[in-house]
Amino acid sequence: MRIIIACESCTHLLQPHQRIPVALPEPRRRRLSRRELCFDGVSSVCSHSEAHFPSDSSSAAADDVSHNPTARDNSNDLVRLIQKNFSFTTRRVLFASLFACLCYHPTRYLSAHALADPSVTIEEVTPSVYPSGALFPSEERIVQLFEKNTYSVVNIFDVTLRPQLNVTGVVEVPEGNGSGVVWDGQGHIVTNYHVIGNSLSRNPSRGQVVARVNILALEGVQKNFEGKLIGADRAKDLAVLKVEAPRELLRPIKVGQSSSLKVGQQCLAIGNPFGFDHTLTVGVVSGLNRDIFSQTGVTIGGGVQTDAAINPGNSGGPLLDSKGNLVGINTAIFTQTGTSAGVGFAIPSSTVVKIVPQLIQFGKVVRAGLNVDIAPDLIANQLNVRNGALVLQVPGNSFAAKAGILPTTRGFAGNIVLGDIIVAVDNKPVRSKAELYKALDDYTVGEKVVLKIQRGGESLELPVTLEEKDS
Repeated sequence: MRIIIACESCTHLLQPHQRIPVALPEPRRRRLSRRELCFDGVSSVCSHSEAHFPSDSSSAAADDVSHNPTARDNSNDLVRLIQKNFSFTTRRVLFASLFACLCYHPTRYLSAHALADPSVTIEEVTPSVYPSGALFPSEERIVQLFEKNTYSVVNIFDVTLRPQLNVTGVVEVPEGNGSGVVWDGQGHIVTNYHVIGNSLSRNPSRGQVVARVNILALEGVQKNFEGKLIGADRAKDLAVLKVEAPRELLRPIKVGQSSSLKVGQQCLAIGNPFGFDHTLTVGVVSGLNRDIFSQTGVTIGGGVQTDAAINPGNSGGPLLDSKGNLVGINTAIFTQTGTSAGVGFAIPSSTVVKIVPQLIQFGKVVRAGLNVDIAPDLIANQLNVRNGALVLQVPGNSFAAKAGILPTTRGFAGNIVLGDIIVAVDNKPVRSKAELYKALDDYTVGEKVVLKIQRGGESLELPVTLEEKDS
């Protein structure tokens, strides 16, 4: 038997064994509020679960959205897009993952998407490049001075110190690296004592290799030579090396007069700071007759102060005047950070000219002195000597003893009887032991000076012939 069931839209003819389909009410479409669209929709869709139906109260509040088919389509598209690209289960996991992605991204800077402008051409946005033209006269002069004197500056490496690679691959330049100048055509190189101080601390003999010297050739290539020790003077922080280099590579530097320098005149420094070879810095002479506290632990008088940048590696290089003449050997900087602070010092050329020839000839400096023992300033202060150089001992066969200078002795009761106190040399005031030695540096062996001394409560003047002083 067949059963015919009539519907509004169609008529169904059923067989006896078939069940009668029951029409179910169509579920209402999902209505999304703004909060659900932005948050709940994301959370529910990302969890790949069925969307929850809002309550009647929320449905009533969102009638405008449900009646807008465009809004429903856009929300469905947003849901499908989020479901396709994200697999997070909850909003908390979603935001935590986004935060972790931002924090642990390989780069702190996200890639930027630049907007191109196809309406312009490369030619339109390329500016015109103008020729540099001729240099100003002052610039041309500095360029010529550098090109002329750079071949007289060498790079010196202490043989006991080797550059090393650190973990970043950067070459660490040891402090024993510095500069030097070609003194003459025989291959003599002048530098600072402290540049090769590590080698000199081992007491090398004359002619022993203590450094490697790089000389710049005309083709721009640096050639390496062995630097043999000729002589060194710790008191003036100077040393002389010798290299067996071809004569065409040796460009001796021209020596000028440091005594004619004026504060404010221009000067140039050439050296190898931090291992960068042949670097030029320009400044002015900012002070004269400065006391230089050298790295060798001694005080050098008459120093030239400059604001031309001097850094580690410049030591031993030349300080040039505006004519390109050597007026000093760069030796120290005044700094609290180890780099240039605008206060650099150079040994004046007047001192270099006196010391270097003696180092070449004798291997040491022959200094004029009194051949007496002078009390250190600390002991002199303990003996209540505040001004002058106190004489401790006087050898019996010295010129000072023959001139009548008295030493410090002990009395019959064991008390200390002070000797003569030198307060001036040829009317040049002497306030300490260092100032006495500084005053005698201007004299040579055999010269006669007049010493002004204090003996007890009286002042005397004694002429004394200077003798050779042990270095």
